[in-house]
Amino acid sequence: MAGSSTEHAPDYRAILGISDEAARVRALDAHLSTRSYVQGFALSQADVDAFRQLSGPPADPQLFHVARWFRHVAAILGGPRTTGPPCGLQATGRGRRAQPTWSPPARSEPCQLRLYNSLTRRKDVFVPQDGRRVTWYCCGPTVYDASHMGHARSYISFDILRRVLRDYFKFDVFYCMNITDIDDKIIKRARQNYLFERYRETQPLAGQLLEDVRAALQPFSTKLQETADPDKRQMLERLQRAVAQAAGPLEAALQAGQAGQELDGRVQVLLEEAKDVLSDWLDSMHGSEVTDNSIFSELPKFWEAEFHKDMEALNVLPPDVLTRVSEYVPEIVDFVQKIVDNGYGYASNGSVYFDTVKFANSEGHSYGKLVPEAVGDQKALHEGEGDLSISAEHLSEKRSSSDFALWKASKPGEPSWPCPWGKGRPGWHIECSAMAGTLLGASMDIHGGGFDLRFPHHDNELAQSEAYFENDCWVRYFLHTGHLTIAGCKMSKSLKNFITIKDALKKHSARQLRLAFLMHSWKDTLDYSANTMESALQYERLLNEFFLNVKDLLRSPVEVAAQFEKWEDEETELNKSFYKKKAAVHQALCDNVDTRTVLEEMRALVGQCNLYMAARKAARRRPHRVLLESIARYLTHMLKIFGAIEEESPLGFPVGGAGTSLSLESTVMPYLQVLSEFREGVRRIAREHRVPEVLQLSDALRDDILPELGVRLEDHEGLPTVVKLVDRDALLREREEKQRVEEEKRRKKEEAARKRREQEAAKLAKMKIPPSEMFLSESDKYSKFDENGLPTHDSEGKELSKGQAKKLRKLFEAQERLHLEYLQLVQNGGPP
Repeated sequence: MAGSSTEHAPDYRAILGISDEAARVRALDAHLSTRSYVQGFALSQADVDAFRQLSGPPADPQLFHVARWFRHVAAILGGPRTTGPPCGLQATGRGRRAQPTWSPPARSEPCQLRLYNSLTRRKDVFVPQDGRRVTWYCCGPTVYDASHMGHARSYISFDILRRVLRDYFKFDVFYCMNITDIDDKIIKRARQNYLFERYRETQPLAGQLLEDVRAALQPFSTKLQETADPDKRQMLERLQRAVAQAAGPLEAALQAGQAGQELDGRVQVLLEEAKDVLSDWLDSMHGSEVTDNSIFSELPKFWEAEFHKDMEALNVLPPDVLTRVSEYVPEIVDFVQKIVDNGYGYASNGSVYFDTVKFANSEGHSYGKLVPEAVGDQKALHEGEGDLSISAEHLSEKRSSSDFALWKASKPGEPSWPCPWGKGRPGWHIECSAMAGTLLGASMDIHGGGFDLRFPHHDNELAQSEAYFENDCWVRYFLHTGHLTIAGCKMSKSLKNFITIKDALKKHSARQLRLAFLMHSWKDTLDYSANTMESALQYERLLNEFFLNVKDLLRSPVEVAAQFEKWEDEETELNKSFYKKKAAVHQALCDNVDTRTVLEEMRALVGQCNLYMAARKAARRRPHRVLLESIARYLTHMLKIFGAIEEESPLGFPVGGAGTSLSLESTVMPYLQVLSEFREGVRRIAREHRVPEVLQLSDALRDDILPELGVRLEDHEGLPTVVKLVDRDALLREREEKQRVEEEKRRKKEEAARKRREQEAAKLAKMKIPPSEMFLSESDKYSKFDENGLPTHDSEGKELSKGQAKKLRKLFEAQERLHLEYLQLVQNGGPP
């Protein structure tokens, strides 16, 4: 048997012969009390026989010798025993105590990410085709002018969505974006810029310029008369008025015989105002003469570089891969050829068109998936083809008016590339299909773009791509960002009603613009207005003040163990709310990345923290630093995910310029803390010794000197001064606003004092009037009076009624009392 011992083998025969089990167990316990069964225990056959007689350890806690012996034997044997009723303890069939049955906790199904899919016009559960990997193609800009807030609307919104999918939901996102650097708009703008600069270099004389402007205004006026769109018509009328206003002074100067710099200045003004009118006119006459391809590439290269600078300034992540149409012309040619080979394209007069009728009638295909109600909309189709491609000649080349160009035959004055159908250039829609197909294959998870691209651009992309791959699933989820309006008005570059990103960044920071976008749904219209931006500024201030207060709390010296304070009811409730808010944030992000709701939940959480800190401050108790730090770090983490915190800031918004924030705060704050403590000590001594000049200097340091350095001191009665590093400009604006409010208070106080003086003067003047004279001046109301000066008849000679007389008597008596008060005042040396 197991173990070894110098003990004699135990003899249990007498004990086992006891018939009563309870007595038998007590006898066994007494016997075992004399044995060492814990250390060096030797198991004998007698032990086994005795063990087999028991169904389990005894229930009586006094019989602990038997209980311990039983467990040791059971551990050594590890085999079956006789079965029987339990011996006071729940046991297994072998006599061991068993673990109770365990059940997993009840749980609700976790929410799934749903995205609004333009292909279904509903929120669909997002399921990538390849595990956690997400392939995403985003339509980039057509680079022929400065990027504007409409671009910011799309690219900031998609940047937020991309960051949330990557950093919150932990998808592996492969993000591809294109640059359209071959397009009708680019070609026309490049030609016009080239021809206008060439015209300007000729330095036209004043008379010649006026003659050319009159000639250019003739076709312009015809265009204006033919324009039916009210917004476009208003823009053209505005341009026409500006040209007329600039031409008038120049004509007057010529008639007056002016010359020299004054005349040259008027010439330059007219050149600038008439640039668009002259450019159109010059292009109509000489556009076909522009043959240098570099002219068509320099313009998009310049504006592409400016676009990337704007995106970097907005903290928009660069794409994983960027494609340019000019670099993918061979792939586009091959793509068009295969569509033709598959029977969905046809060549006509050097161009290649997509056969929408044949595609729509083919099994497994559908044309107009996104906006089927727009199929046949000729205005939208013409805009999609481009200004240089909607002539009657081009329209006659199509089998159906809904067909669109895959490849365009180049005319004189347009760039061209060789291909099987003659020299030409890519159509607009084909570029995205060819480039995305080359990089992402036959089916991608997400395709994104602005709402206005749904038809015809994206519907045509879908058709030609599915014609190429012979499938019906080129895009699984189509995401479209909402429109952007400016103070309620439609924004349009062609209508010259737009704000550039650079101009917007002069007024507000990238974070403030992003917060404004986060406060709205990415798929709905956003109104860029003063009210929208003020809401974003207020939200930023709310968060920043919370972060600054938590930073101040964390800077307070405390022992390591002391920071882990006991939680009271307030901390427990705040922590419960914290976890509820985190759950609500997760629900909102699952619901189509609803950042508007997320920011409201975060605002509410900050509000609860502020109430908690205010209550602690009122009770002269420090808030719980660990809990508040956890909440502040969570909020910081979410803002980083949204791209609203640009740098590696461990807590809150960075301070200072890019790349300097962390070192700035960590470097200067110890010195500012010492300065604050020194100032507090000086103020205390000044109050004790009543030295107001020192207190005034301390206030000047707080109110005038330190704000210029971006430092705010907050004095609190009975508590240490709070030191905060704040953006200098914001702090100066705060100071100006405080001064404005104080000035307004002073003005109102003075106005109130003036009114009181006037009222007192009026009261005094009234007090001076004896009651007998008070009605005598009202001859327009009364014609007769009694001996006391009370009216008896009205102005028409009629006797006053009893009611009227009673009312006048009351007024008379009141004046008696008032006049008596005046007489007493004079008697006592008061004002005469």
